[in-house]
Amino acid sequence: MGQGGQGSGVPLPEQWGELPGAAAPDARVKSTRPAEETRRAEDPSLPGAGGHAAARPRTIGIIAPILAGVFWGPVVNGIHASAQLRGHRTLVLRGTPAEVQAPSLAREEVDGWIVIVEMHGLEELARAGVPFITVGARHDEIDCPAVIPDNRGGIRSAVRHLIEHGHRRIAFIGNFGAYDVRERFASYKDTLAEAGIAFDPDLVIPCDNNMYSGGRAAAPALLARRGVCTAAVFGTDKNALGTMAALKAAGARIPEDFALVGFDDIVEAESSDPPLTTVRQRFEMMGNAAFDLIASMIAGEASPPGGVHTANTLIQRSSCGCNVIQSFLDRESTAPQEDGGDALARRMVELLLMPRPLPAHTPPTAVWPAVTRVIALYSAVLRGAAPPPAVELERAYRQAVDITPDLGTLLAMVRLLGQAHEPRGAAVDAAIRRRGDDFLELSRLAIARLRVGVESQHVHQLGLLARTNYDVSFALLGGTQQESRSLAWLQPTTVVWGCLALWEDPTARASLVIAGAYSRDGSPTPPIGSRCPIEAFPPAGMLPPSATDGTFLVLLLPIRSAQRDWGILVLVGPPVVAMTGDEGTVAIWGTLLGAALERDALVESLSAQHADLQRAYENERALSETVRELGCPILPLLPGILLVPLIGLFDGGRAQQVLEKVADAVSRHEALRVLIDITGVPFVDAQVAHLLGVTSRAAALLGARVYLVGVRPELAKSLVDVDLGELATFSSLSMALHKLAPAGGRAAQARPGAR
Repeated sequence: MGQGGQGSGVPLPEQWGELPGAAAPDARVKSTRPAEETRRAEDPSLPGAGGHAAARPRTIGIIAPILAGVFWGPVVNGIHASAQLRGHRTLVLRGTPAEVQAPSLAREEVDGWIVIVEMHGLEELARAGVPFITVGARHDEIDCPAVIPDNRGGIRSAVRHLIEHGHRRIAFIGNFGAYDVRERFASYKDTLAEAGIAFDPDLVIPCDNNMYSGGRAAAPALLARRGVCTAAVFGTDKNALGTMAALKAAGARIPEDFALVGFDDIVEAESSDPPLTTVRQRFEMMGNAAFDLIASMIAGEASPPGGVHTANTLIQRSSCGCNVIQSFLDRESTAPQEDGGDALARRMVELLLMPRPLPAHTPPTAVWPAVTRVIALYSAVLRGAAPPPAVELERAYRQAVDITPDLGTLLAMVRLLGQAHEPRGAAVDAAIRRRGDDFLELSRLAIARLRVGVESQHVHQLGLLARTNYDVSFALLGGTQQESRSLAWLQPTTVVWGCLALWEDPTARASLVIAGAYSRDGSPTPPIGSRCPIEAFPPAGMLPPSATDGTFLVLLLPIRSAQRDWGILVLVGPPVVAMTGDEGTVAIWGTLLGAALERDALVESLSAQHADLQRAYENERALSETVRELGCPILPLLPGILLVPLIGLFDGGRAQQVLEKVADAVSRHEALRVLIDITGVPFVDAQVAHLLGVTSRAAALLGARVYLVGVRPELAKSLVDVDLGELATFSSLSMALHKLAPAGGRAAQARPGAR
């Protein structure tokens, strides 16, 4: 998601309002889109144009495991920019087709699918019968249209360029698990063969991934080939930059020891040391092409048999031994002055758009409105006019900087402007040359200031992102369950609308229950507790107008934790890259929300377990009391006679219990005789026998006599050396009753009140 900005109709959060010069979220992408798209959008009669009359807008579903970064973000933004121009809505699902249950999730909301690179589960999508395409890769077994960069042409230009520098031993380094890299490797081999250079498998170095770390890991293998290998072509810029850093750390010189060429032209390529020669591709072009292709399929048009290949071009920098961008400048002869500047304006805009072509019917001013003004100002200065104010030049060049951030390209454009006004074959008046040089220097200074401003704004935005992520992290990790589910933690972000839906049955995952909602723009939110089947989620009727009219992206973020798949978080806002700058932000929010839900579930579980343990403790306590009672039962057998039957093992603790129970019972029942039946006791040691003797003496103090019943011969032996006091013994209960019953009867007569 991105900042609201001017023209979005949504106020920025307080901290994002600090961002200087905040522009409308789609200002930049629109400025790079040829005017043909606008024409098609305004004319419903044209193929694939807007004007869909259904209740909901036509919706393009995008499935991507990553949503930002140098590749994923521009592709998604390119799709969204084209969809905006055509009045379509974009629904972005983070994951692979299998992970987001495509096509089940949002089946009733999506007219066509675009799957970016990761295609696990594409088979189910193919069986659904909905138009779909892939971007950045082709499926090995499923025949469907694809948008692929011109991998073969790009690598061919890179290898040929190294050969022109005199290199014959050229390595290839890349991650062969990636479709693009495999295509590039095939072109590398073909180009060597075309040049009559034998392919050497020993010069092929695989990487574990497409990132910097993969390049760093490959560096030792390239260093080991120093002297044998003099140049290397890489599958990606990040591999190249990772290898470059490791080579320099090991003392290798670039390009003297190794000439390096990457592929992608990411931002870091221009600022590396030395700047990286690379194959430039514009990822937003892939997004534009992907939308055009899927829109035509939805409209029933036939797709190109081989899919679509997007253009790229070699950008020459220092890592291969070149110093400047020369390929474009040398491609054509300089346009004559008498053409009124139209040809020059076209070449300047084409240079900015490179490798995107400028359609023949599209005027340069449709892309860069101030281009003719820059040319006119330069021409006027050459004729003797005063140099324009710096603020006017900066205003004119700001549009160019918005089209491309590449400083080398911008400076090459200034150089092109200067070359175009140099008369060929004639001496140039010194004063005219000085005025021209001064104007060109002012242009370079204006561009440099604008680029510094862009970088300063980028740094400022990163600072805001850090603060925003801190606030979100603090709210999710330190907040309550209610706060996590209410989505109040979205307040410091630039998301304008959000909804959290949890699986009604996490196992079946057939329907979702609304658990929380958030709205910055005042749009209604769905009722908490309402249900929605997976196929109709998110219903078009519950989304805000800024989503249904295509202004903002709709992002569906699966929320998972280590233990559970929780549901889906819906976020509505401007394009992802404008807000995140990198994949980390939105991904971290989802991870933190999953962790917060997991934490809340654990707290609930622990609370329930605590309550269960408390109940178990009370039950155990009651049971203990019952067992205690059963462990030493007191039975009034006859008037004045109590029976204490004991069963099971007998230890000191139980003997102490007998002592306490007998003393209490004698006092309570005014008993004269207590029969302790130990027939069921397997063993009595000296300590227990001693305590029984103590019991006898305690009862005697209360006026009663204790008798041991069931004293077998083996038990009698253990009592030989024990002082039992007045304790008498009987071998059986019947013998004890026979002996004591008459006495009991007399005792009853002696105590009229006894019972």
